[in-house]
Amino acid sequence: MRVPLDYYRILGLPIQATADQLEQAHRDRTLQLPRREYSESAVESRKQLIDEAHAVLSDPAQRQKYDTRFLSDAPGDADAVSPTIEVSDAQLVGALLVLLELGEYELAIKLGRPYLSSGDGSLNSGRFGKPDVVLSDIALTLALACLELGREQWQQNQYEDAAETLETGRELLMREDLFAAIRAEIQTDLYKLRPYRILELVARPLEDKTPRQQGITLLKAMLQARGGIDGAEDDLSGLNVEDFLRFSQQLRSYLTTAEQQDIFEAEARRPSAVGTYLAVYALLARGFAYHQPVLIRRAKQLLMQLSGRQDIHLEQAVCAVLLGQTEEASRALELSHEREPLQFIQQHSQGAPDLLPGLCLYAERWLQQEVFPFFRDLDQVSASLKDYFADEQVQTYLETMPPSEVPTSPWASVGVGAAAGVGMAGAVAGTAVGIARGEWSNGEPASEPPEWLKDEQFGMAGQVAQLSPEGRLGEAVSPSQAGPSVRQNGAEGVLVAPEDVRRPRRTRRGGPKWGRLVLVFLLGLLCLGAVGFVAIQLFGWLGGLFSPGSRLEGEPLSVDVSQPAISLPEAGAVPAASDAEAVAQATLQAWFDAKAAALGENHDRTPLNNVLVEPALTRWQEEARRAQNNGVVGEYTHELEVTSVSPDDLTANELTVEANVREKADFYIYGTLDSSASYDDQLSMEYQLVRQGDRWLVKSFSQAN
Repeated sequence: MRVPLDYYRILGLPIQATADQLEQAHRDRTLQLPRREYSESAVESRKQLIDEAHAVLSDPAQRQKYDTRFLSDAPGDADAVSPTIEVSDAQLVGALLVLLELGEYELAIKLGRPYLSSGDGSLNSGRFGKPDVVLSDIALTLALACLELGREQWQQNQYEDAAETLETGRELLMREDLFAAIRAEIQTDLYKLRPYRILELVARPLEDKTPRQQGITLLKAMLQARGGIDGAEDDLSGLNVEDFLRFSQQLRSYLTTAEQQDIFEAEARRPSAVGTYLAVYALLARGFAYHQPVLIRRAKQLLMQLSGRQDIHLEQAVCAVLLGQTEEASRALELSHEREPLQFIQQHSQGAPDLLPGLCLYAERWLQQEVFPFFRDLDQVSASLKDYFADEQVQTYLETMPPSEVPTSPWASVGVGAAAGVGMAGAVAGTAVGIARGEWSNGEPASEPPEWLKDEQFGMAGQVAQLSPEGRLGEAVSPSQAGPSVRQNGAEGVLVAPEDVRRPRRTRRGGPKWGRLVLVFLLGLLCLGAVGFVAIQLFGWLGGLFSPGSRLEGEPLSVDVSQPAISLPEAGAVPAASDAEAVAQATLQAWFDAKAAALGENHDRTPLNNVLVEPALTRWQEEARRAQNNGVVGEYTHELEVTSVSPDDLTANELTVEANVREKADFYIYGTLDSSASYDDQLSMEYQLVRQGDRWLVKSFSQAN
């Protein structure tokens, strides 16, 4: 059979390779053994192809003949050639393995999948080798190809494609009941990919109902696994409570009022203080925008559950005024301690017998600027009290609204019920009309809100960051600095929707004030148990928030403009084979130096090719490129202490290295020091090293548990 390979690619050489390079490549490829899960026959099949390529290309006459045939398919354009070679049936597994090692994941899947899914039992014939052994080797190759291809698609922001590819690999192994460890590795990636998928799916146009509903289903599954929006259970996404709250806040602007009502009312029933607060906003926004006062009444009832632990009297006043309960709204304002909103309301009520004019103006602008922008179906809708109260259905409901609920909170015990406001809808509507006409502007255009109502102190607008494929949050930066995050895992991070699904948003992005959400969450914790238990939980949370470990996972980007480009150690300079710690020390030092060169003043990415392998190589080449494009440079110092190497055997193919790393960095953006991004962190790291010939390269790393 013919397979899409050529002898030069098998050896990893260009067609211009010299005889010495040919010998070195053959030696390296022979020493680079595949994963230990492969059978001896698969390893031998691969070696046969490598030896065959070497034999043809090392003979001048055979090489000349081969080159002539190789180039004849596309004269003058060797890069465009897609040659093939003839392999025996017994070499099929070896050919698939070589394609996998070359990164030709899609080709490996395309070539190998028919042998697992065919109904003719071709593997059972024995012509490829022992059927059970060949089946295991092909399944392993395809699963690994799916895993690596899925990670590539992830890095390219193709989240749904990545999920589909990973699912294919996992299901293939499940069907054959093989390699439980690799299945678990794929499943771990799927869990970490889930937040990205959710954001990509719900950001699609509203008419794409099926994928958007799939995203909401995934979100609900995450909420269930976490035990709620502020739950402490592990959904395996890598997001802690603080990260997930921020992710939920970011996600809201891609969800409609109906979708948020469905999600957050369910959260409120857990019960959840944060879920209750967000449900109030969804009910209030939907009820006002679509003239459904019954939803506003439900929002008011939910607020009663929070009034004992948070100053939400302004929200209660807005609900009351929208329900025509003017006296109750006034009582709520008397209990509020939010100074600036009250000053605004008082200022715009001068000359009136009560605070109703200012409250109506405040409610309209608050809904327009603080509430509507966080709903997909309302971000371009204007909030109008005049239109709301002019609706006949609203008037009918307010006039026939049932009596107020039995008081269940300190605010409700004031004793002012809905009956006190029945029939007052006309008065509120009249005030709204007056505002529209500018009668209560107090000499200031009614359409121009005060500075406090326009500020961004509670907003999430403009915060841009990226999640790495390992699932770690990157710190939010301003739009002008969007690009490479100089911190790999800041607590302030948010996800970013793919470029083609982002929509123009309003400038205001206040929404439910983040300080309130966190405060509601913390105050909710106070009700969970005894004071001692709560103190432990609270201090643990605060410690996690401010500790270096939570502020930075994985190694920060390290840049040094004071050092020239590095010289990597020669192959012969590797420490003695018996000294595993020395090998690890030298390998990690070479990685630090290469990273410094790639992210330094000259942004030299070439050394990365000599110290990294996939998946780390592609990721850090891209990081360096983005750093250069965005003018990010840094100066750093670091200390490295290798604490353990496992196994302590340099004949192994992979090593796990644990090390203590102290890294201090000062980052500059276009020559200006960014003190907020600079750091001095002490980290416990775990590195995965792989052997290629007589060299050790870094495959991946993460913060140790």
